[in-house]
Amino acid sequence: MKIERPRGTRDFLPDEMEKRRAIEKVMRRIAESYGYREVLTPTFEHLELFTIKSGEGIIEEIYAFKDKGGRDLALRPELTAPVIRMFVNECTGMPKPLRFYYFANCFRYERPQKGRYREFWQFGVELIGSASPLADAEVISLAYRIMDELKIEFDLHIGHVGLLRHLLRDLDENVASKIMRLIDKKDIEGLESYLDETKVDSDLRDSIFSLVELVGSRDIIESAREIIPNFDFSHIEKVCDILDALDVEYKLDFGIARGLDYYTGVVFEAYAREGLGAQNQICGGGSYRLAHLFGGDDTPATGFALGFDRIAEICKVEVVRKKKVVVVSFKGLEGEAFKIASMLRNRAVVVTDVMERNVKKQLSYANDINADLAVIVGERELRDGKVAVKDLKSGEQKTVSMEELLDVI
Repeated sequence: MKIERPRGTRDFLPDEMEKRRAIEKVMRRIAESYGYREVLTPTFEHLELFTIKSGEGIIEEIYAFKDKGGRDLALRPELTAPVIRMFVNECTGMPKPLRFYYFANCFRYERPQKGRYREFWQFGVELIGSASPLADAEVISLAYRIMDELKIEFDLHIGHVGLLRHLLRDLDENVASKIMRLIDKKDIEGLESYLDETKVDSDLRDSIFSLVELVGSRDIIESAREIIPNFDFSHIEKVCDILDALDVEYKLDFGIARGLDYYTGVVFEAYAREGLGAQNQICGGGSYRLAHLFGGDDTPATGFALGFDRIAEICKVEVVRKKKVVVVSFKGLEGEAFKIASMLRNRAVVVTDVMERNVKKQLSYANDINADLAVIVGERELRDGKVAVKDLKSGEQKTVSMEELLDVI
């Protein structure tokens, strides 16, 4: 009986893995150029890490289970909470700000669909210890540079959840949270219905809808000031100043709410322009405070996560491959073939025969795997310290010395 892979998971064959590693390499290189260093947290955590802020309702959306000791655990659905838990446990004495990045798989129990899987990968960063607009600008520019260098066509939207929270400050906390979630989902019909149900004042209703519809250049800050005249816009203005100086292309969007309650200030999202349909968000992040919930000090942080799988689906990154060589040997010369292969592996990808096939079949296999060259090890050539080299693309063949072989490869 054939055993299928679990629903919502995927197998990645070599061509796809080479592409994914090439994308990952770009992300790592850019993050490290900003001074970020890689961290890794456990694949599973105590369930409380994820319910402490999101509530028990999140259990329906994640892989939660009891271990043999009866402890409530969960496969990580995201990486911000685990990284901040690690910070509280092990890093509070380090000089701030801390710059961490991560690349790892996450798990959510949801209906699989295009661009959404039960096992998925995230690449992200966390800048911990600064509440300055400079920190927000750095993180946003880092995300922008990664997507730009990967040649993705995308739109970057930047908002500030403080505006909505300021508008909703006099409402019951649960009511305000529900309104924020409906705005995050862009569920305007549901929002209207809920505002009716909770009898929200008409002036407040008008302000909410006016604010979430504000999308455009930084000029919309003046419109937002008219809606919330007693809000301090200097933070978002400073972020815009820096991004403008870096030629980062963005739109201000005061309807961004983000789905998690721990965001406190600047938030941002990026959407792919084509190739992903409705599930086109490829990046999300912002400034937040979580450390105090996990037993640490109230520490500001800013971060983002890139949806690696969605990016891999639309990214046209060039995969740089080394030259592929097959060392072909006549019977009895396998040891010499292995020695020559070892000598060449610091210059190329080198394959030797392990099926004990004849020379003709070895050459046929070399063509099947799209090798560039075949190095043919024959008894007569070896006596003279030479080998034959065949260009499998042109068919040209020549005999070279061992010294010349290194130059040919």
